[in-house]
Amino acid sequence: MEGLSYLFLLLGAFSIQGSSENLEENLALKGTAVQSSTYYTWGAGNAIDGIRYAPGPASSCSHTSYQLNPWWRLDLLDYYNIYKVTITNRGDGWLEQTTGVEIRIGNSLVNNGNNNPRCAVTSLVPARSTVSFSCGGMEGRYVNMYIPNIQAYLTLCEVEVYGIAKKQVIRVQVKAAENVDEAELKVLVLNKVDFIILI
Repeated sequence: MEGLSYLFLLLGAFSIQGSSENLEENLALKGTAVQSSTYYTWGAGNAIDGIRYAPGPASSCSHTSYQLNPWWRLDLLDYYNIYKVTITNRGDGWLEQTTGVEIRIGNSLVNNGNNNPRCAVTSLVPARSTVSFSCGGMEGRYVNMYIPNIQAYLTLCEVEVYGIAKKQVIRVQVKAAENVDEAELKVLVLNKVDFIILI
């Protein structure tokens, strides 16, 4: 096998546990959000703008119209093991708009993502309060907030998601051309990947 270099790139099939520092980054700030409907100008993106509280009625919150089965969905734009989801309620009343919300996490968009596995269900969240739910490393790209089987508004002033990027294992065999230095080739490949083991 002369002239061959074997590189094992860790990019996907299992998760790599990171330090607790990885769990301090709010992944929601890097994502995009949509919701089942929008009440006036309170769009889905307001719940991932990094502002927990702002003056005024439901200011800087997302808010659906009054409808059957309202939902809000965050696309993290990548696959993560999610350990914690945090929700902040509005500060001006109407606490029921954040009560009975199912937090669902997964990779499917069937039923707008509302069929993904459930992490938790909210109980009454006091005004101007932030509550966190442990999701134990559930895998998913999408995080949904969903109130099933009733007519309701869904209001979220901030949604925060904490987790670790999911990695995969891919085996790559690189054959160095006669005029290419193998050490230089390995450095070039190392600069293009997240994590690598050279053998």
